[in-house]
Amino acid sequence: MKRLFLASAVCMLASTTVFAGVTEEDIANDATITSQVVTNGMGRHLQRFSPLKSINKDNVKHLVPAWSFSMGGEKQRGNEAQPLIYDGVMYVTGSYSRLYAIDVKTGEEIWQYNARLPEGILPCCDVVNRGAAIYGDTIIFGTLDARLVGLNRKTGDVVWKDKIANYKAGYSYTAAPIIVNGLVITGNSGGEFGIVGEVQARKAETGELVWTRPVIEGHMGTLNGKDSTMTGTLNATWPGDMWKNGGGATWLGGSYDADTGMLVFGAGNPAPWNSWLRDAGSKDDGKGDNLYAASRIGIDPANGEIKWHYQTTPREGWDYDGVNEVIPFVDKDGNKRYATADRNGFFYVLDRKDGGFVSASPFVKNITWAKGIDEKTGRPIWNEDNRPGDPKDAADGGKGKVVFSVPSFLGGKNWMPMAHSPDTGLFYVPSNEWGMDIWNEPVSYKEGAAYLGSGFTIKPIFDDYIGSLKAIDPNTGKTVWEYKNDAPLWAGVMATAGDLVFTGTPEGYLKAFDAKTGKELWKFQTGSGVVGQPITWDQDGEQFVAVASGWGGAVPLWGGEVAKKVSYLNQGGSIWVFKIPQMLSSK
Repeated sequence: MKRLFLASAVCMLASTTVFAGVTEEDIANDATITSQVVTNGMGRHLQRFSPLKSINKDNVKHLVPAWSFSMGGEKQRGNEAQPLIYDGVMYVTGSYSRLYAIDVKTGEEIWQYNARLPEGILPCCDVVNRGAAIYGDTIIFGTLDARLVGLNRKTGDVVWKDKIANYKAGYSYTAAPIIVNGLVITGNSGGEFGIVGEVQARKAETGELVWTRPVIEGHMGTLNGKDSTMTGTLNATWPGDMWKNGGGATWLGGSYDADTGMLVFGAGNPAPWNSWLRDAGSKDDGKGDNLYAASRIGIDPANGEIKWHYQTTPREGWDYDGVNEVIPFVDKDGNKRYATADRNGFFYVLDRKDGGFVSASPFVKNITWAKGIDEKTGRPIWNEDNRPGDPKDAADGGKGKVVFSVPSFLGGKNWMPMAHSPDTGLFYVPSNEWGMDIWNEPVSYKEGAAYLGSGFTIKPIFDDYIGSLKAIDPNTGKTVWEYKNDAPLWAGVMATAGDLVFTGTPEGYLKAFDAKTGKELWKFQTGSGVVGQPITWDQDGEQFVAVASGWGGAVPLWGGEVAKKVSYLNQGGSIWVFKIPQMLSSK
């Protein structure tokens, strides 16, 4: 009897160990476990760097497709997803809030989940989804009707669902969630509708809400179902009641810095875009900064309290969101820093202890809205002549003075994530060189309606290119090399220890570059524009590379003259997986 009980206990223990699914340890070590990709960013620090080097700059020319998977149907729109790899399965989201489980060896579908969205969703910038998160045996992703869904990763069956916000008021959700200590952490989308940006934490196993943290001052956070603390100080940097619909959407999600124990989230544009309506002081007294919009924010993951912030564009009036990823790295002197490339055209280095300003350098050309960043304060040196005019000054009560601003509102860099190689010390930044005519207009808030108070037309500023993949030295802010692309770049970037940098182009190519020189080494035509995020992993002794293909996103919807330039591009929805045939891998 004892022997039988012991044997049963051993079997139960073995079963628990084998089928426990993704653990906190798996997530913490994702950047170094090469057989999996279980986090957005290929590791919590979002460096999108792999130590794999079986595919390298010498043999990448032999890379060929291993398999391709079609997402099918009529729902083929922008495909900005990053796939996840775990236990022989690829998990990847598609447009219109769909999730697929695919056998990584064969490319065969195992299951798919369709969120079946209601009528009346209000996504601003295409019906995209950028990925999922896994904890235990539950895979979690958000939907365009501002919900969060937990599925059994083996069957696709729903484990739990919860509502992030009211989609009828303009809220949606497009980012990949992150997992920290058993909590699933999410932001929200909808900054163009006068929503309020927020970060939320739930128990990953059940979906039970633990805390919420609005990122616009004056709003109350919650902890365990009760009010906790107010964000900031009411009316400190917002006039009147403007804070109530203040924007600041946390639409790109965030990261977790294990070294400091801090969540780092970015907040988007304040609402409305017309900055004169939100102006409560002079340009330098801080009263009109509109915190914490257009900021990077450090948040305690246990209770949602804000510990620090750095605002990249105070008194923002060009839609220069502050949501772009914040990547931990170590500088040449051994200091622990953050790097972030902002929509406003400046590449920032911050201190990891408190988010304090270290340096900023322009990474796109001809910036007009600011003359630079003050080295002591970290605040912009404003070019007041390039602020869109106040409609109140217009003789007919219509639009204010039109200005030509660089970068455009789609940014020197938008959502598409950059990569960092600890080997070269460089950041690889997908950027765009463009500007816009922009003007302000009268506007009032109405739930579920666009809340901009601005008009705009995007224009290229150079005849021969718009997209620019740049290798930037964070120690100097200098561009080491640059690859120019005719159409705007809108895909994520990945770096590897094989001295390679991968990214995609709207013209349909996945490309590989020499990480040190920028020389193009390989390309493959996927059949539609690539706006996805490349990943790599190894299985059975071989290294694989994958990317989602499918043209879409904000450029064809909002791109003005630039959109016309790329109007010939075909939509699509597919996953491409590549490897080097074994007979050629050493050549």
